[in-house]
Amino acid sequence: MENFNARSGGGRTGLSGRILGGGTEPDPRFTLANERTFLAWIRTSLALLAGGVAVEAFMADLFGPELRKTVAVLLLVLALLIGGGSFFRWLNVERSMRRKDPLPLPWIAPVLAIGGGLVAAIMAVFVLVRPV
Repeated sequence: MENFNARSGGGRTGLSGRILGGGTEPDPRFTLANERTFLAWIRTSLALLAGGVAVEAFMADLFGPELRKTVAVLLLVLALLIGGGSFFRWLNVERSMRRKDPLPLPWIAPVLAIGGGLVAAIMAVFVLVRPV
């Protein structure tokens, strides 16, 4: 990494330089940790996507069409927000590390918590009011 920094003056050029917004190369361990966090958000997004598809495909006998569609759409929208937001989270953290700025707050964490709580609340109400 020091060789790259010495040759290029410490920053990237071209498209990656424009996307990352300049600054200096952070320690590779921090960049790799940022990537692992990004991949964890993607994995969560894929799990929510699979959950939304599973609810719509396999829960017809258990849920009525309105509830099934509502829960499936909530899970799919949550997957979309988390998946899309994870890229911007990765990019903002990478830019902050390069500029030596404080790390941004993770807005996708409250989105996941609120969305997951909403789906759980809907399911809890369904279980409570469902005749035995």
